[in-house]
Amino acid sequence: MKNQKIGTVCVQSGYRPKNGEPRQVPIVQSTTFKYDTGDDMAALFNLEAEGYFYSRLQNPTCDTVAAKICELEGGTAAMLTSSGQAANFFAVFNIANSGDHVVSVSSIYGGTFNLFSVTMKKMNIDFTFVAPDCSDEELEAAFKPNTKAVFGETVANPALRVLDIERFANAAHAHGVPLIVDNTFATPINCRPFEFGADIVTHSTTKYMDGHGSAIGGAIVDSGRFDWLAHKEKFPGLTTPDDSYHGITYAEKFGKEGAFITKATAQLMRDFGCTQSPQSAFYLNLGLESLEVRMKRHTENGLRVAKFLEGCKNVTWVEYPDLETSRDYKLCKKYLPNGSCGVVSFGVKGGRDAAESFMRRLKLCSIVTHVADARTCCLHPASTTHRQMSDAELEAAGVLPDLIRLSCGLENAEDIIEDIRQALGE
Repeated sequence: MKNQKIGTVCVQSGYRPKNGEPRQVPIVQSTTFKYDTGDDMAALFNLEAEGYFYSRLQNPTCDTVAAKICELEGGTAAMLTSSGQAANFFAVFNIANSGDHVVSVSSIYGGTFNLFSVTMKKMNIDFTFVAPDCSDEELEAAFKPNTKAVFGETVANPALRVLDIERFANAAHAHGVPLIVDNTFATPINCRPFEFGADIVTHSTTKYMDGHGSAIGGAIVDSGRFDWLAHKEKFPGLTTPDDSYHGITYAEKFGKEGAFITKATAQLMRDFGCTQSPQSAFYLNLGLESLEVRMKRHTENGLRVAKFLEGCKNVTWVEYPDLETSRDYKLCKKYLPNGSCGVVSFGVKGGRDAAESFMRRLKLCSIVTHVADARTCCLHPASTTHRQMSDAELEAAGVLPDLIRLSCGLENAEDIIEDIRQALGE
């Protein structure tokens, strides 16, 4: 069947067993794979044949699940990584080398901000951060001759700003570089960035895709549309021979559809080893099968909680893209017409101290360093996930001292609301 609905893809895609084969995705828990001759193995190492030789690079279970995510996003190639952080690092480092530059939206996850502004800065890769609603002049001024990519999040964690994907894609393409979008919060159920011009999509599969806090993981998906050879001078890693693989030129041998992921696997996964285990990929696939059903409940609960918080006297502000009062409501309706996610950010009256007191009074909502879970999770980012950032950096990222990030789970919305009510003292 062609053109299956996305819910069917969640359940059926990636693995289609033949007659007498296991119905569930097999866990290939093996580090190595046996071949009859050295020539067979040599062909694999030369990237002249398809197959498996060592699970640090590729594994059948992981590839099966990556293929499902690829189809969900509408891409041409995909890979799994050990975490969402690894996915974002690989996606950028695959095309940006020492001495290069990247433009990033400022309202991104604190861990990603730290990866870019601290760790990758030590690698001599420079980042310019721009506000999601920056002016055209400010966006244009952010580009440099050595810019290699633009990065943003579909729905920012935890600021919940909605990325104007078409606008940033157009700006990136005008400068001959790809747009990389972290689609973790929206998932392909609520937004498919490739349909709006994005070129590479990343995920922390730990979040909604897994959905149950079972296994850490990440994914990278290539749209297969960015023409690396048309900008040959900007991307020598893809458009010139790779001496470590006998002079293969990825963009020529694997085309637009496969060059990016092949290089990320053959070079970066080989050298950094940020591999997702087959067992974790198996858990991820179980989560993917119910993704469409769960995202509907998450977004329904998120909207109900957000509307409740708007009427609370001890709440100073509420940010949720689906609210008509949200500054990004129009963008939400454009890019996320079926709902954004289950995460709501709000400020507690009384600032940081009041926010920390609210956290201590919660009973149902779990205080964990996690989000996008079947269970409702709550966090005070300024003192946890974003504590490494200065006050100025926090403000730029949209993370205020009083901000509470509430990730609405799959419980009954009334029970979530009642716990919030008592913790606020309403």
